[in-house]
Amino acid sequence: MIVYIRHRSPDMCFVFTIDLRYSLILRCIFFVLIAVARGRYENVNVKQDWWENAVFYQIYVRSFMDSDSDGIGDINGITSRLQYLKDLGVDAMILAPIFKSPMHDFGFDVTDYYTVHHEYGTTEDFEELVKKSREFGMKIILDFVPNHTSNESDWFVKSSHKDEYYSDWYIWENGHLDSSGLRRPPNNWISSFRKSAWTYVPSRDQFYLHQFGDSQPDLNYRNPVLVEEMKTLMKYWLEKGVAGIRLSSVNYLVETDKDLYGGRYPDEPMTGKPGVYADDYNYLEHIYTKDQGENYDLISQFREALDAITIRDNVTRVLMTEACTGIKKSVKFYGEGVHLGAHIPLNFALLKDVGKESDARDIKYATDRWLTYKPLRKPANWMTGAQDKSRLASRFRSELVDSFNMLVLLLPGIAVTYMGEELGMVNGFVPWSETRDPLACNTDDPVNFIEVTRDPFRTPFQWNNGKNAGFSDAEKTWLPVAEGYEHINVASEQAAVRSHYQVFRSLTTLRARPAFRLGRYESLALNSDVFAFKRWYNDDAYVIVMNVGKGYQVVNLTAFDLIFGQLEVEVSSVLSSRSYGDNVQANYLDLAADEAVVLRMQV
Repeated sequence: MIVYIRHRSPDMCFVFTIDLRYSLILRCIFFVLIAVARGRYENVNVKQDWWENAVFYQIYVRSFMDSDSDGIGDINGITSRLQYLKDLGVDAMILAPIFKSPMHDFGFDVTDYYTVHHEYGTTEDFEELVKKSREFGMKIILDFVPNHTSNESDWFVKSSHKDEYYSDWYIWENGHLDSSGLRRPPNNWISSFRKSAWTYVPSRDQFYLHQFGDSQPDLNYRNPVLVEEMKTLMKYWLEKGVAGIRLSSVNYLVETDKDLYGGRYPDEPMTGKPGVYADDYNYLEHIYTKDQGENYDLISQFREALDAITIRDNVTRVLMTEACTGIKKSVKFYGEGVHLGAHIPLNFALLKDVGKESDARDIKYATDRWLTYKPLRKPANWMTGAQDKSRLASRFRSELVDSFNMLVLLLPGIAVTYMGEELGMVNGFVPWSETRDPLACNTDDPVNFIEVTRDPFRTPFQWNNGKNAGFSDAEKTWLPVAEGYEHINVASEQAAVRSHYQVFRSLTTLRARPAFRLGRYESLALNSDVFAFKRWYNDDAYVIVMNVGKGYQVVNLTAFDLIFGQLEVEVSSVLSSRSYGDNVQANYLDLAADEAVVLRMQV
């Protein structure tokens, strides 16, 4: 076999001939040359849309920065800290709900989607935030709550009085009288906040459905008028310069069609789980109240509404969806068939599938599983924290903060982080007497409420070691500041030579390189304690190695293809003895307990 190879590039042209009949070595050289000729000159200037490799920073507005000394974070507080976010490497902020609300569930119970809640500021304050953010090269995403409103909203009040226009905007059902003459709910459905998912309203003589708190009645998405209203209000905020919409709990939007069951919603079956009380959400299998197929069609309609503005302005407006469900149902929110899906169906793999007892094999399983199930050409996304999930440093241990930030920021795709994870903030302690979370209060249990409360993850952001951690000048903040803020805070970590903050900044800078922006991915559990993954593009290759165990480990990185010789340290975790520029041997890397490093292949 005679092979003629011709390669042309802007600065060279060569032709050579190889006779492959006589030498296995020549065959190998041939294939290596082909790989190099193709790889070295691949275009590193591949155009990506702004969101496809972005760092999204989730802000719980109430706890980020207080500008008016009332103990509550606000919009102007965020505006005052834009330089911090820019320096951190943030591309876009996701703001927890800012709409007018009685605050029974702190913004997740909306009375008016068109108005900013007074504790957070005004519409003009928000417009200024959008303007200033744009000047810093950052964007704003708004968290919408489409599943329900507040029971104090004008929509619900009118619906509860059978207003002709609003009557069918919520899920209303007749109850029944039991043998004792007591009025009972329509069926056995249970709220995710515990107890019955139905509440009786005398003015209508019917029950309304609430899959969350009883102050949060579910909207009726089988009503096309309501669907159009939700599209309209999203467009309203997009016209104000919002770069995207995050939709919460999208797998709860539509309930089963009761017409399939004789006009009545059926009971849900029991799980049979031991030790679960009848009032608990896990007592039932929620086959009629979540994960209905119509949810995907609804998201497709919302996507079309955003795309109309994208096409007009030639700037993508991003749709994010949040659905706590199984992986096969989660990835369907990317869209399939005739359905346009979300740009970013949020990935909870590192929140749900990895915990305190997990090892390197579990991390590999969680990361590879999402990459396997998601559509091939759609970007992945990664997150390890949220306003209703335990903080990294508390869910695992503080020594692993850098390791998990490396995962979020250097795995292929989009990074989504929660405020404070860059500092290694820990869960605060909020006693029963100061508990504000309705999910916890609804337990009526001053001892075991701690198992469900979300308040510890929402304590004020820690800016410095001064009064209230620099969050507010108020005498009392809406939640108490977490312990340890004296040394876990922005000012301290910015001044330190090594800190979680410094590592995070290094990682956001590193992810702009082609190997992380465009590169391929391979992962290995080198043993039960050491997880490693390789990112490469052309001849620029990196290996990220993390020891998630509590003991010393020695590993051989030549288990990865084409990793050999010396590697150079690019980033190291806070507890690592290694520094930028240090060299290590690929075939013998010793790792201290909890150590994590980003290594670059020397060429």
